[in-house]
Amino acid sequence: MIGIDARITAYRIGGITTYIQRLIQALEPHLTPDQFKVFQSRKADAPLSKHFPSAKLWTPPHHRLECVALSAELLPHRLDVFHSPDFIPPMRGGKKHIITVHDLTFLHFPEHKDQSAQRYYNDQIKMAVKQADHILSVSEATKHDLIHMLNVPADKITVQPHGVDPRYKPGTPQNLDLPPDYLLFVGTIEPRKNIPLLLDAYAALKDAPPLVLVGRVGWLMDDVLSRIRQMPNVIHRDDITDEMLPSVYQGASMLILPSYYEGFGLPLLEAMACGTPVIAANNSSLPEVVEDAGLLVEINTPDALTHAIQSLMDDSALHQEMIEKGIKQASKFTWEKSAQIALSVYHN
Repeated sequence: MIGIDARITAYRIGGITTYIQRLIQALEPHLTPDQFKVFQSRKADAPLSKHFPSAKLWTPPHHRLECVALSAELLPHRLDVFHSPDFIPPMRGGKKHIITVHDLTFLHFPEHKDQSAQRYYNDQIKMAVKQADHILSVSEATKHDLIHMLNVPADKITVQPHGVDPRYKPGTPQNLDLPPDYLLFVGTIEPRKNIPLLLDAYAALKDAPPLVLVGRVGWLMDDVLSRIRQMPNVIHRDDITDEMLPSVYQGASMLILPSYYEGFGLPLLEAMACGTPVIAANNSSLPEVVEDAGLLVEINTPDALTHAIQSLMDDSALHQEMIEKGIKQASKFTWEKSAQIALSVYHN
């Protein structure tokens, strides 16, 4: 029996939750109900799968006694493999342990994480990568970091990129009370996303449509939020649900992601699948996702970002080329491929 830890889905939205949900769905055609079990929080409203059985756990994610308490809860299930998609495995979850490492932001930029997250990941990541029998990494960039920052042997890591859900595709956006044309950012409003540089670059544009920032607010962003409120053409929306996102991408003239670091950068993939050109920082995993299907910029100063945005606004031929290349690039990433990689690791 293979088990997957899905407790975090009851607490957070975002990249790890999306990864868990989509991976479980993609595994359904390949595993029988007696081969796979989904472990959810007792706070979960509904099962994540109608195909696989689920079990409720009392141990909350990121608790200081989690490794011990979770081990005790899992013991009666007698699992052969336990998959921890949120980095940290229990001491004894199954006969074999697999973890997914999405990024090592907390090691690259400790100042970009809140103190509780720093304590949770920094104190346990070395133990986690040592204890795991195998590691799934969502990008080559994260694999490189695991090897060079934590001395993980390369043969212990398998790269497993995200996929893109089929609902992300070109189409006519629904009415979400957004402008008829806008530049777009999607992601948590947090230090790692480099929002001040985006605002500086936007302020230098000529005849630009509004800039829409979609995402919940993280920590240490009071000054940035104050600045956003003072810019009349910048709109922050924290009420956009996952179901609304395809329409948000479809209505945008481009997506901009100037992050300091990303383990994968799923919004780029989703935007390209919707036929929305993308501009991204030329660092971490982002060149892997974009390749030549978007504009990659250095983020040392806002000038390069301003130039890239202005080019996409003014050059209709370039804009159309990026649409076509983006749709083709996004088609390379599917959750079916991601599930097949996970299956091979489970079985091995």
